[in-house]
Amino acid sequence: MKKLLSTLVMAAFAMACATAFAGSHGGAMSDKDKAELTEKCAKMDPAKADDKLKADCKKLAEMKK
Repeated sequence: MKKLLSTLVMAAFAMACATAFAGSHGGAMSDKDKAELTEKCAKMDPAKADDKLKADCKKLAEMKK
């Protein structure tokens, strides 16, 4: 029973570490993606653009500051 409990604790710890590692490295944009987004933002018409594109352009502008 002790081995089962120890195994479960180790598995939970390993899963938490893997999730934290993936979460911290999964969200970064590549340079190619940044260039494409910058181009889209430059051509964007605020009246016709969707909310996601507006939010992405705002986030990109804040990153440049």
